[in-house]
Amino acid sequence: MSPKKLNFNATCPIPITEYDKVMLAHGGGGSMSNKLIEKMFFSEFDNEYLNQMHDGAIFQTKKGRMAFSTDSFVVQPIFFPGGNIGELAVYGTVNDIACCGAVPEYLSLGFIIEEGLPMEDLWKIVQSIKFAAKKAGVKIVTGDTKVVEKGKGDKIFINTSGVGFVKDGINISPKNCKAGDKIIVSGNIADHGICIMSLRAGLEFETEIKSDSAPLNHMIKEILDVSDKINVLRDPTRGGLASSLNEIASSSDKGIVIYEDKIPIREDVKGVCEMLGLDPLYVANEGKLLVFVAEEDAENVLSLMKKNEFGKDASIIGEVQETNDKIVKLKTSIGTTRIVDMISGEQLPRIC
Repeated sequence: MSPKKLNFNATCPIPITEYDKVMLAHGGGGSMSNKLIEKMFFSEFDNEYLNQMHDGAIFQTKKGRMAFSTDSFVVQPIFFPGGNIGELAVYGTVNDIACCGAVPEYLSLGFIIEEGLPMEDLWKIVQSIKFAAKKAGVKIVTGDTKVVEKGKGDKIFINTSGVGFVKDGINISPKNCKAGDKIIVSGNIADHGICIMSLRAGLEFETEIKSDSAPLNHMIKEILDVSDKINVLRDPTRGGLASSLNEIASSSDKGIVIYEDKIPIREDVKGVCEMLGLDPLYVANEGKLLVFVAEEDAENVLSLMKKNEFGKDASIIGEVQETNDKIVKLKTSIGTTRIVDMISGEQLPRIC
């Protein structure tokens, strides 16, 4: 019997007339990222787990449901106020697993190191990973290290993958967004993106703007323990608040409205955004949480979040509408309404 021939699709699904090469914006978390992922990857790797379109995959095992997620970190600079690439890698994957409704337990750690990286810098990163894993309550159980020639990398890239178990009765998914759900954000938006941009631009301010990099899994466990009416959890990283809300609206076929005067943002961060012509809704976060919860539980969940160190500035910023137009609308502070669309590219590359 002759071996079965593989049927390769000879036509690239990303129109050559648009882009014949990968652009930085394809990794920015906006519409270009979505198009690349949907047409190049989702269409070719199509399966029931990938099609959950979640922060990770949720699947059944003999010991219960498990969540699995992976992420790669290429932030530049690798050290910044409030964190570094090491703890960012741990918290990023921990938060993705937790946003699946799971309790993160184990992580893998992959290093790609450029020749010439000072050993002192690598040691600082390793120590920050050790501290972050302890704070998040997870164990690093396997990993890999590769070194590339000088000029073939950019100091260090890190990949983390993680697993955790989902308790019975918890069903978190962007597809579960329901009309009437209140939308809570856990605190001030845009801190991480503006921190990184300020460093790159050499901007100095009276007060230091720090990254919001943080583990959200403990706070998520607390709110899931008190409410069975939480439908969606999402950490709005690349592409910011606006991109995450658009992804959820699209996945659930629902309309969303948010209120400008309810969205928490530091005055200095708002000032930098105005100075640089940036919309803070599209600026990346690394330690913020979006919670979609039924109206009757919203105030209770909000109150509990405010008692947590990473949720003290939490606010109800909007709700899910009855419409199925998949549109995110912003009610401005002057009473007008505008559509908050998915950003096409990336305001700032290499953000995480």
